[in-house]
Amino acid sequence: MSRVHWLGAGLSTVPGIRRLANTGQPLIVWNRTLKKATDAIKGTVGEQHGTAEAASLDWDVLDASIEPGDVLVSMLPGDLHVKVATLCVESKAHFVSSSYLSPEMLSLNNAAVKQGVSLVNEVGLDPGIDHLFAHALVDAYRASDKCSVDNKLYFRSYCGGVPAVPNDFKYKFSWSPFGVLKALTSPAKWIEHGDEQNTQTPWKAVSDYKVQCANGKAELFEAYPNRDSLPFMDAYRFDDNWRVEEFVRGTLRLSGWTKAWASLFQEIESMDEKDVHSRLTAISDDLWKKHAYADGEHDRVVLVVELEVQDANGQVVWHQIRSIDDEGNAEGSSMARLVSHTVSLAVQMSVNKAFKPGVHAAPHDAETVEEWLSELSVLNGGFSHRVIV
Repeated sequence: MSRVHWLGAGLSTVPGIRRLANTGQPLIVWNRTLKKATDAIKGTVGEQHGTAEAASLDWDVLDASIEPGDVLVSMLPGDLHVKVATLCVESKAHFVSSSYLSPEMLSLNNAAVKQGVSLVNEVGLDPGIDHLFAHALVDAYRASDKCSVDNKLYFRSYCGGVPAVPNDFKYKFSWSPFGVLKALTSPAKWIEHGDEQNTQTPWKAVSDYKVQCANGKAELFEAYPNRDSLPFMDAYRFDDNWRVEEFVRGTLRLSGWTKAWASLFQEIESMDEKDVHSRLTAISDDLWKKHAYADGEHDRVVLVVELEVQDANGQVVWHQIRSIDDEGNAEGSSMARLVSHTVSLAVQMSVNKAFKPGVHAAPHDAETVEEWLSELSVLNGGFSHRVIV
């Protein structure tokens, strides 16, 4: 059987590592700090039967350990994913990551096809489960008797990780805040009122968004567009002749977030371009000291993907929502479970050579989507599928 090399044993990885180790899948967990890798597999079936090992990450040793057909999982910082994927292509091994596809990753497609290996990305929570929900909704609409080129479509996909018990800052950090800050300096693009919208400051495009939560009550969140949403219309297989009035992928925050972060937004906006990285690093260090999750403190993940369809007269004729509202528990944070379990499903498909050679995002075929969602639904009680119309 092919061996899995899981690179990185940080906070968002352990549940997925343990899931694989408990299946008996041959597995090596590589981490800069050996103790974290050892702790990740402690007490698992794999540790007891010698199929799961821990190793200190040494790139030369890793390179020498890879066999054709193995699977490498990169849960390392984003700037290392292409390095790992390139190593996979050279070694005829497969690659899995929860991160967004980058142009550099896409450039490896031809080489991956030639070597007969798959490089799978965007199989975490967001991106990942949100893609599965979107594919399920689009497939359901396309198969319905309401599907028509005369209709107007409104697609919204929002995800956020927030503290289970709100704090004054309206947010807490599971890992370095730098990534969150960097995202706030990135431009966003989406469709609203049928037209393309752009902003260099995503927090200025915040709107209220009501969510039907796991407790059955409606809760008001703040939502803003994140990155470039437009390529995902093709990724989700929207027909070219569909009338898309709204299409946005974005981030959810607790109500009051923009007010709590107002001074931070002002500082980000006033930064000199030459000084952005160093200033964000300093701010990140300060935020980590003040607003990191304490040991045992629970997080909360809210993900909502909805497709609303109106006819030419503005009457809603089809409306479905898929959502998650989940809290951390004794097994770990909600974010870690949802991200890493999804990654582990992609790993198992890669071991079984179920992905075609080349660069991929999350699977879109109906059978795999429903199979993954069924597997993931056992993680919590917060999965929801609502048919409004």
